[in-house]
Amino acid sequence: MAAPGTLQRLQKLIWVLIYGGLLTLVLGIATARTDASTGWVLMVGGGVVAAVGVVLIAVRARLKADPQG
Repeated sequence: MAAPGTLQRLQKLIWVLIYGGLLTLVLGIATARTDASTGWVLMVGGGVVAAVGVVLIAVRARLKADPQG
């Protein structure tokens, strides 16, 4: 069981990780044209961050909110 405030923070973190990771991945693709090593680092890092966000969706689905009152 988790407090409603904790669930709200987790949901915000999930979406920040997913969108931030995907943005970094796209920047890595664009950067790879001029600097391959930096592009790969950005692509891998962004992919990992987005994947962590997706895994946290599964974690959030298993959490239940504390009953009110």
